[in-house]
Amino acid sequence: MPSLTPASWTPLDHSPRLTAATLAELVDGGQAFRWQHQPDGTWRGIWNNHVVHLRLTSDGALEWSSPSAHTGPALATYLFGHDTAAAIDALPWRSDPHLARCLAAFPALTILRQPFGETLLGFLCSATKQIVQIKQMIALLAERHGATITPGINRLPRWTELAAIPETELRACLLGFRARYIHQTAQFIAANPGWLEETEAAPYAEAKTRLMSLPGVGEKVADCVLLFGAGKLEAFPVDTWIIKAMARRYGLDGWTPAQIAHFGRTHFGAHAGLAQQYLFAYERAQPKV
Repeated sequence: MPSLTPASWTPLDHSPRLTAATLAELVDGGQAFRWQHQPDGTWRGIWNNHVVHLRLTSDGALEWSSPSAHTGPALATYLFGHDTAAAIDALPWRSDPHLARCLAAFPALTILRQPFGETLLGFLCSATKQIVQIKQMIALLAERHGATITPGINRLPRWTELAAIPETELRACLLGFRARYIHQTAQFIAANPGWLEETEAAPYAEAKTRLMSLPGVGEKVADCVLLFGAGKLEAFPVDTWIIKAMARRYGLDGWTPAQIAHFGRTHFGAHAGLAQQYLFAYERAQPKV
């Protein structure tokens, strides 16, 4: 994908001060899959019809640049659409020293507020894959099947557009067995207008049940989609990093993912998903032994 040269840089109003590690974790830590670190040290991200570059000033202020002036308000919602300070204050870090360590390691880390349909597509690509591989699949889907946003850069195909793409062409985007799940999901969504919007608006438990009725969507994928795409902070996705973290830090060795998810929602409360992201980031940052 070609590089887009930033035009002018604008401070992002009301954004918190960030460290380079926190910014990298926010945009490239497994919540979203269309951010790329550029040779000049900036980050380029694409979502919906937006293309944006981000950079940090020497004192941690966030600046943005985009071909579209309309991107600024959308970017503020995308990056900082949650009241993260209030959510952190409600977490049990005062009585949980490990959580306190995680919060200190990535100050101001938050949960992105992404388009729901794009989030579902990204995490349907995620089964048994690492972040770099998911990004490759998503990039190919956009390149081959998405409409152009600006020369050389495409948005992701909408679900109704995906419904018209043969499964064999989806497989050519390195999707493997995931092509079948995406094809079947696209057919269902195209035949049920409004289903995505109704699912996003539904309460957490109902929305999770609806998502898990789709092919290829299990507990973890459903929780990721609801946390990162629907803003449901009570979701507590459990992947291998969280299994490791909860065994090592909380003594939950041998617990099933469902048991760990229940513990997470109970222990961390209504903002368990935010705690999960801090635990995830901290565990991945530890030296490999």
